[in-house]
Amino acid sequence: MNKRLLLISSSRVHGGGYLDHAENEIRDLFAGVQRVLFVPYALKDQDGYASVVRAKFEATGYGLDSIHTAADPKQAVNSAQGIFIGGGNTFRLLNTLYKLDLISAIRARVEAGMPYMGSSAGSNVAGLSIKTTNDMPIVQPPSFEAIGLLKIQINPHYLDADPNSTHMGETREQRLKEYLEENDVPVVAIREPAMLRVENDRVQLKGAKGARIFRRGMEPYELEPGSLVEF
Repeated sequence: MNKRLLLISSSRVHGGGYLDHAENEIRDLFAGVQRVLFVPYALKDQDGYASVVRAKFEATGYGLDSIHTAADPKQAVNSAQGIFIGGGNTFRLLNTLYKLDLISAIRARVEAGMPYMGSSAGSNVAGLSIKTTNDMPIVQPPSFEAIGLLKIQINPHYLDADPNSTHMGETREQRLKEYLEENDVPVVAIREPAMLRVENDRVQLKGAKGARIFRRGMEPYELEPGSLVEF
């Protein structure tokens, strides 16, 4: 097994362009790849989404094909050199992956060595399930179980509570603690513009900000950029 993943919290950060903050990691992940297969299923306007992503990847030196234009999406996965699953609504994304029967195909290709890049929703579906997404369930997938490339949960766009806020709803930390009341799977909550880089079983936190780790029976703790994610 030769898993190579890049899981990004957000495709954009304040003050920068699309994927600019992750460009060095993208080049490293897709070294030797000529064309990348893009999966735009998390957004409604898939043509517009693919156009934005294609412009960025071509400027970075890669060709890009969008799976939504493929006559046979499963064959597109099976023949891809690398794959990028973009952000948007996680429920819509996972529902489409189930509808097109792509989950096992993607898992098999990545476990065989195909580089996998995800951003936001695309990072969510790399974990065991989408139970720790921030999104609203605008559609109902057959299951919350995801691709399962990592045996953890991911929470992108993690926000720390503002001590000066008068908002009375649950904080992100409270919601993730609720998840652990019913589930015993660690959660890696990655702030913007953090990202996880995976080489086989080695998971390292990259980017300019840290992450917060949630485990059942423990208080959440901080992970600094450059640290390994170990359980």
